[in-house]
Amino acid sequence: MRRFAQPILRAIALVLALLPGPPAAAGQPTHGLAMHGEPALPPGFSHFPYADPEAPKGGRLVLGLPGTFDGLNPHVVKGVAPDAVSRFVLQSLMVRSLDEPFTLYGLVANAVEIDAGRSRATFRLDPRARFSDGVALTARDVAFSFELLRSRGKPFHRASFAGVASVEVIDDQTIRFDMPDSGDRELPLLIGLMPIFPAHATDSESFEENTLKPMVGSGPYAVSEVRPGERVTLTRRPDYWGADLPTGRGLNNFDEIRYDFYRDANTLLEAFKAGLYDLRVENDPARWSTGYDFALAREGRIRREAVPVRTPKGMNAFVLNTRRPLLSDARVREALSLLFDFDWVNRNLYFAAMRRTASYFEGSDLASTGQPASAEERRLLEGVAIRDDVMEGRWLPPGSDGSGGDRAAAREALRLLGEAGFGLQNGTLRRRDTGEPLSFEILVTNRAQERLALNYAGSLARIGVTARVRVVDDVQYWRRLTSFDFDVVQWTWAASLSPGNEQRNRWSPAAAERSGSLNYAGVREPAVDRVIDAMLAAETRAAFVDAVRALDRLLLAGFYVVPLFNLPDQWLAFDAGLRKPVHRPLLGVPVELWWRESP
Repeated sequence: MRRFAQPILRAIALVLALLPGPPAAAGQPTHGLAMHGEPALPPGFSHFPYADPEAPKGGRLVLGLPGTFDGLNPHVVKGVAPDAVSRFVLQSLMVRSLDEPFTLYGLVANAVEIDAGRSRATFRLDPRARFSDGVALTARDVAFSFELLRSRGKPFHRASFAGVASVEVIDDQTIRFDMPDSGDRELPLLIGLMPIFPAHATDSESFEENTLKPMVGSGPYAVSEVRPGERVTLTRRPDYWGADLPTGRGLNNFDEIRYDFYRDANTLLEAFKAGLYDLRVENDPARWSTGYDFALAREGRIRREAVPVRTPKGMNAFVLNTRRPLLSDARVREALSLLFDFDWVNRNLYFAAMRRTASYFEGSDLASTGQPASAEERRLLEGVAIRDDVMEGRWLPPGSDGSGGDRAAAREALRLLGEAGFGLQNGTLRRRDTGEPLSFEILVTNRAQERLALNYAGSLARIGVTARVRVVDDVQYWRRLTSFDFDVVQWTWAASLSPGNEQRNRWSPAAAERSGSLNYAGVREPAVDRVIDAMLAAETRAAFVDAVRALDRLLLAGFYVVPLFNLPDQWLAFDAGLRKPVHRPLLGVPVELWWRESP
């Protein structure tokens, strides 16, 4: 009976859950906090509508990752750390709903009070919260974590938390954050998502150093095994304090989660074919189309599924580092973008499965392409010279005839480069004044990137541009990215339906000068700060969309990247014994929601 009744009951629960509850009065305790509007789930909800509270517990999930790691703390600049600790060991005051653009519900904190201007937030902690060593989690641990991340954490936390004027521990279960001058309506939500470290088991002086020592957290799992560079194993805590919370029911169903690391993408695929790990997200159309005809798949022990992506695709691109003199001119960057032949690449390398990316918020109402700038957008962009086709929403990445040698694209690229002071000399593009050749390096870290970069380099060579492709290992790759020591690199900035403070770390002039930030392009446009300020201060969805589209136009007009492509679906391959909820939440189906049919 459960087999037939549960889908119906979950559907009814979903409909009821998506009806917004009554708005909370400003300054009154509430169970949830939304970036815009009110939380969809009412007080006292039993579980997230996309989670199955009757999912069986037990079994093991093995995940495979390419590359290696040399640390466990993902919240510091040094080293390469998997997401195991941040996802399963450490917890935050609140947790994000996967079915709403940006809404939080209680986790370590069971209630939050916030004023109408979002200049003050008071969190009330659940007195049952405990770390894995049995010590109670209190407001002092929250204050300790906040100061630790603000002073020693990654640039994102340092920049975001700078807007907090003061922190007051009122009692063991109550903490207040005051931010009267931040003008940032997202900041209380970022505090709600801050990882909480145990003050008694964390050395603040050595926090920034790379370490493989298992961390103490309050989450459902604890690190039980670490094999440096090879494996991290997590074991579900039988004494986990929050197992019956509404935000935890139906989640974290495996007794053990293991991360295994493999040298490269090919080794990773071969390991999956051999059944050495359980769940794979495929992003290569060639592999998806031809690489899954192996024994386990033919026997039905591996299943495949294409799941539509319902969130913005983000920007996957060749990033042009404007800190390099040769790439500092927007005309040069636009010319380089003309030489990427998407139509040929898509047909010959990707089985025509890709779609061209035309916006930093592709596939959502936040994208500026196809939309003329509103009056509010024009006000935000006043004083900035942005070409008409971008402002009117007519700009698109350049097309081609798909031949791999489009003459019209080459002629236009040469025209732009001529305006920028370059000319052909014996088949090589050089600066007319100095004779310096237009030559740069494309840094890659795997075979898929290498193949695409070599194709692009071949197209550039047709007009006399020299692009050298250099393959490096993961450690060197991340070290060079952190210090901006590259000319061109392939990168993807993920996007959400509620972009916020992370945009400063990607695009602000200050981030361009700060090592470890994600402003890999070196964007230094002053108007970026003004637009992001408007985005964070927006009180309505309409004002928020205007600000995000204005940011999109600024970035597109700067030609900081060569836009590549995106997948319309998420391609999943997984062990046939794994199960996931019938309802797919808006933000995807993470492993926390899966379970094994016969643990």
